[in-house]
Amino acid sequence: MSQGLLSVDEALAQLLSSARAVADIEEVPTIEATGRVLARAQRSTMDVPPMDNSAMDGYAVSTKDLSPGKNLKVAQRIMAGSVGKALASGTAARIFTGAPIPPGADAIVMQEHCEATGDSVTLKRKPAPGDWVRRVGSDIRKGKEILVPGKRLLPQDTGLAASVGIQTLPVYRRVKLGLFFTGDELLMPGEPLAPGRIYNSNRFTLRGLAEVFDCELTDYGIVPDTLEATREVLRRAAAECDLVVTSGGVSVGDADYVKPAVEAEGKLLMWRIAMKPGRPLAFGSIKDSFFIGLPGNPVSSFVTFLIFVRPFLLRTQGITAVAPRYIDARADFDWPEPDSRREFLRAKWNAKGGLELYPTQDSAVLTSTAWADGLVDNPAAKAVKKGDTVRFLAYTELYQ
Repeated sequence: MSQGLLSVDEALAQLLSSARAVADIEEVPTIEATGRVLARAQRSTMDVPPMDNSAMDGYAVSTKDLSPGKNLKVAQRIMAGSVGKALASGTAARIFTGAPIPPGADAIVMQEHCEATGDSVTLKRKPAPGDWVRRVGSDIRKGKEILVPGKRLLPQDTGLAASVGIQTLPVYRRVKLGLFFTGDELLMPGEPLAPGRIYNSNRFTLRGLAEVFDCELTDYGIVPDTLEATREVLRRAAAECDLVVTSGGVSVGDADYVKPAVEAEGKLLMWRIAMKPGRPLAFGSIKDSFFIGLPGNPVSSFVTFLIFVRPFLLRTQGITAVAPRYIDARADFDWPEPDSRREFLRAKWNAKGGLELYPTQDSAVLTSTAWADGLVDNPAAKAVKKGDTVRFLAYTELYQ
């Protein structure tokens, strides 16, 4: 690791040691809970399925003394949602998927294995007891834990809750995230681009990331380059938000007012991290709110949000498993001159199932982030040759 720099893992451990889930829990209708973070474990109040039922369209029969070619009278027809009568000896019941098995029947013969004529049916093969019967509780037993706390609910999770009759779910309230941006050089798209001015791409990138992670977002806009203005917005954001995130303005330049503003209003740690892109990172607190200051370079801001703000935000939302999953992938590129710091290289899958790098890894080239499918996490000073295995962080993993 580069001398005097904090490792990514050390910085992340310090960051997460301060993170805590929001205390407020609210009950929301299950039908509206997808994307929210579950606060308490959920157990089934019933067996699923609640009764023995048919797994196929066919005929319900008793296997006692049946044989291939035997002709049975079709005495009843049972649709899903209806209940049949007890099966009389020597008869079959026409039954449809999901319909309850009538008393006396112990197997289903698929309709493809039967020949129906009028009100009778001939079995082409003899079933075994239990064939195509879904037993009561074979999916879920009453009292079984079906959803664990501390996970973001997926559509299948809310569907599972609904399947056992859960009408509402306890979820953590949405984390309140505040964003503001400093720099008299910043303009919004649509404004004339005067000499020396730039469009504020970080505002769009960080707003988009906040929305990906289902935050209650407050955008305080572009703050003038004065200490007084920066302190005023910082106080307001800290009073209204759980976490305040900025990009740029945390170094020691004459026009960098975020650092002295945070130090005046609260506590601040300045870290120089052994990573590329994104060496500078600030972390602090203002009263009950936390502050993370990202570098101003657009790629650095994007990458440090994913590596540091993302897990801190997830932990604050109540999510317990915050580490993204890596994919071992084949490098279809050479990286002969690695940096002495841990690198996060923008890479994309190719048609051969390997990874290619964007032609330039300059931290000012935002195009590389839009072109890529994710980031190669390359250890410090590690050269890569074509065919080597690298660790890949896909956006699909980092965006959850």
